[in-house]
Amino acid sequence: MNTEIKTWYTLIALVGLWLFAGCSTMGGKHENGFTYTEIPVTYETAYPGEGNHILFRGKELPLSGAPIEVGDTLRSAQVTKEDLSLSTLNGLNNPIRIINIVPSLDTKVCEQQTHYLSEKNQGLDQQVQLITISVDTPFAQKRFAQEANIDNVLFLSDYRGGEFGKTHGLLLGGPHVLARAVMVVDQHNILRYMQVTPDLGKLPDMEAAFQEARRLLDTPS
Repeated sequence: MNTEIKTWYTLIALVGLWLFAGCSTMGGKHENGFTYTEIPVTYETAYPGEGNHILFRGKELPLSGAPIEVGDTLRSAQVTKEDLSLSTLNGLNNPIRIINIVPSLDTKVCEQQTHYLSEKNQGLDQQVQLITISVDTPFAQKRFAQEANIDNVLFLSDYRGGEFGKTHGLLLGGPHVLARAVMVVDQHNILRYMQVTPDLGKLPDMEAAFQEARRLLDTPS
């Protein structure tokens, strides 16, 4: 092998090592193997309900359903559990809930948002109920949770007609998916925090939701 060919092999090896190192650290790799990527976080919020819109790839999509706002009581709406039985969020055991709402778990933004809820809550999962709601079927949600090694989040499906989305003004009627949002509900079933991302391609401020949940834990009921 002549010197020129050896030089090319050396360069290719160095580039390969550089790419491997870059991929293994980009965004921060969690111990369960999930790699966080640089997805933009928005600190703005949209208004839920009829007459309002969410951006999806630059196009405005209309929201449908009755709007809800901070201070309102969380409404009764049926969602589907893993075993296909129906439940409402009002009947869950844990009094304080962080409700993570995503269009579909089969997208990178929704995947990262749900991993963040599960892995970055710094012990809140021992004191409050973590919930993810999407229009994915319960079978798809179960498969996602198993493959992602997520066992501290309750997955609930709104695939049966989008009742949860309609009841809270969070259903995108055209594609029939939920808006991207995060809610914090207190022990009296009152909505204490809500952010609806104006753009489906951006993550909500999950840290703000965590902070509100901690504040509720520290406040006598």
